[in-house]
Amino acid sequence: MKQNLKNILKDKTLLITGGTGSFGTYFVKKLLDLKVLKKIIIFSRDELKQYELKEKLEDKSSVMRFFIGDIRDKERLLFATKDVDFVVHAAALKQVPAAEYNPFECIKTNVLGAQNIVDVAIENKVKKVVALSTDKAALPINLYGASKLASDKLITAANNIVGKADIKFSVVRYGNVLNSRGSLVPFLLKLKKDGKKIFPLTHTKMTRFWITLDQATNFVLNSFHIMKGGEIFVPKIPSIKIVNLMKAIEPQVKFNNIGIRPGEKIHELMCPSDSSFNTIEFKNFFVISPSTIDKDQILKTYSNYLGEKGKKVPDGFEYRSDTNKDFLSDKEIRDLLKE
Repeated sequence: MKQNLKNILKDKTLLITGGTGSFGTYFVKKLLDLKVLKKIIIFSRDELKQYELKEKLEDKSSVMRFFIGDIRDKERLLFATKDVDFVVHAAALKQVPAAEYNPFECIKTNVLGAQNIVDVAIENKVKKVVALSTDKAALPINLYGASKLASDKLITAANNIVGKADIKFSVVRYGNVLNSRGSLVPFLLKLKKDGKKIFPLTHTKMTRFWITLDQATNFVLNSFHIMKGGEIFVPKIPSIKIVNLMKAIEPQVKFNNIGIRPGEKIHELMCPSDSSFNTIEFKNFFVISPSTIDKDQILKTYSNYLGEKGKKVPDGFEYRSDTNKDFLSDKEIRDLLKE
């Protein structure tokens, strides 16, 4: 797989939006390790983060280019994607409470920004676009999730308007990323560092899907490699109980029950039952195939390509964080926190 991926990326130019975020930074390092891309373009709006990333990767930065820009700005995005072969779209406003209180700002970035990606990719004849999504986009109850669902629809539906152009759009959907900026783990670790023994808890039964940055970046690269256009790729990843996570960080912890925050779910969902008719299961992931494409054909295509036989999930199947077959043990949580 890695060698085939290298062949696909060899002497190509890849642009990543939001390239200075947690995912983007890790992803860029992984791309540099492959040593095959002609150019890697970091497109983001934070001048300081771009400077810091450039300093970190100074010895490898000969293939890197840094563009200050916002995905809301279509003209700037059009200029940045000129002669670009591949786009990984990671830019988003992702904080649930912030989105609830700043709804249209969230829409301008997550929805209108996604449409800008589609428009400029088609105009500049980009070959592949992979957009990152979230478990919160499946049956959303908050604005962030709703905006990402709209983004997913725009990206996957873009395959219907490319005509004869050789361009493919797909989505990768996964859960909470360990130690990403603004996430729960850094917040809890700071509480522990400050000597706090009482942690705020929204609900005692809350569960979440869990993925490391290394797993997330590898999954995006693999999906990028096998995508045919219009799919949503969903990795099989473990769940955690938030109570167990807090106990792993501070064994003597006590809880201050603060109640569910605006737009928050008790459990998360990645493959909703309404999509079960279009969902195919493989050993390590699911593919939610486009409803406009015959599922039997998708099944045959991926089975042949991957060398493993996929299977249709049962009607009504859901992939949920609370009914997931794979839960991290307390020891596994502690081991991950050490990485």
